[in-house]
Parts: sequence; C-alpha cells; structure tokens
Amino acid sequence: MNEPVDTPDATTRWMQGYLKAWSSNDPDHINALFTEDAEYYTDPFGEPRRGRPAIVAGWLDHADEPDSFTFEWSPLMITPEMSIIDGVTRYAAGPVYSNLWVIRFAPDGRAREFIEWWMDQARPTEDS
Repeated sequence: MNEPVDTPDATTRWMQGYLKAWSSNDPDHINALFTEDAEYYTDPFGEPRRGRPAIVAGWLDHADEPDSFTFEWSPLMITPEMSIIDGVTRYAAGPVYSNLWVIRFAPDGRAREFIEWWMDQARPTEDS
C-alpha cells in the first residue's frame, strides 16, 4: 500500500490487495491493508474491530475458503480520502450478496476505516 489514494488506480490497487487477502486469508496480506489503529465495521451500526490484531482475528474467525467465491466490484465514488465500492459476491455454494463498502484512507493509502453492508440477493418465496 503506502501510496496516496487520490486516483482510481490507487483504489484499484487497494481492492486488489483486499481480494488477495480475502482469497488467501494470510495475516500479512490482511495487515497490509489497514493502519495500526484502523476500525473495521462488519455491520454499519455495530461495534467495529479496532486495530490490526482484532481485524485479523475477526477476519480469520469468519474466513471464506479460497476459491469458494467470486467478487465483482466497481467504484461509485473516489476522493483522496475515501472510496465507495459497489460489489457482488457469488459463492460456489449458491448465495449471492450485494455489497456496499465505504473505505476511508490514511495518507499512506491504507484503510483507517472500513464499513461494509451486504445483502443476500435471494428473493423471498411465497412460502417464506
């Protein structure tokens, strides 16, 4: 990371790093994305994971298996301090999720705050 995030290319690099970490579950890959005191919200209204050790531990506690998903994304907004990402996660087992991510960047290009919203795209049936 360690690059200012004032261009779409910088956001793309961060997202590539996130996808690498998501696919590998390697603590070094996860750590590289976040500042020491970063906050990671897995629920926009819940308590965040604070600091890299808590982020890594929470990530690994809920890790997806490598090759169990695909993720497509596009930026909705990019500023020097923040990117908003629209994404779709498709799991091999079937669930499909819409994602909205807010990433607030430190000057060095790592995330100081990450908030994710995810919604199951499954539509209710008449039986539910």
